[in-house]
Amino acid sequence: MDAMLDSTVSYSIFDPTGNLTALVESPVDPACRGELAAALMRLHPSLEQVGFVRFPEDGALRAELDMAGGEFCGNASMSAAALCLLRRGVCDAGERRVRLRVSGTERGIEVRLSRERDDSFAAAVSMPPALAVTETEAVCGALRDTLPLVEMEGISHAIVAPRSPLSALRDDGARAAELIRSMCAALGAPCLGLLFWDGGTERSRLEPLVYVPGSGTLVWEKSCASGCSALGMYLAAQRGGRVRLELLQRGGTLRVESDARSGETWLYGRTKRIG
Repeated sequence: MDAMLDSTVSYSIFDPTGNLTALVESPVDPACRGELAAALMRLHPSLEQVGFVRFPEDGALRAELDMAGGEFCGNASMSAAALCLLRRGVCDAGERRVRLRVSGTERGIEVRLSRERDDSFAAAVSMPPALAVTETEAVCGALRDTLPLVEMEGISHAIVAPRSPLSALRDDGARAAELIRSMCAALGAPCLGLLFWDGGTERSRLEPLVYVPGSGTLVWEKSCASGCSALGMYLAAQRGGRVRLELLQRGGTLRVESDARSGETWLYGRTKRIG
């Protein structure tokens, strides 16, 4: 399949804050998506994920996005919305709203986009609300802790604060991989993120490790939109109100606004088509 990719499969590559994403437009049998995603990631080693997009024939600003592992992804969502505008020939700088159906969540989401230059867009994504904000036990050898857990449709995230004994795994990829795989299985989660957070308040650092059983991928992501949103939801629930966060990751900064009273969370970032 690798040798046939460029000639038979239509896809674009987007850079949403370093979380490089391929979006496939060619029709692909769902049973073959995992194999194709793996082939694309071999062809482009910097890719962190692959999604499959469809646009309605009526020209509306709507799209459907299915991730290779069936998970929900905020960065891929803003990229799919940007591709929708490009395919519709929207070139002005005004704000446009794109409705998306995304794998992992039953509700549609809205993405607000403003074109900046070339194929770059500033984006705001209405993130699906948390199903629950709870805690989970995490054990890796002699290291153990009770971690905050944010369960979302299509993905869950466990938060590792700096004082947690498990924060040592930030520099031990093999043991971190062992932990996230075992936690994901124990939780029965469709996808799990392990968020190594530096504990800052309004501006802080985040290092996300994301495991997707459906696609077999385990990636230290350069940015994770759902992880940033999960952290915002957790802190908003803790405070019983509204929080605003800037989260610096290896790929850049994402901004989150989450309100525990309204249940709304918005994720702000940028995406650009690079291939």
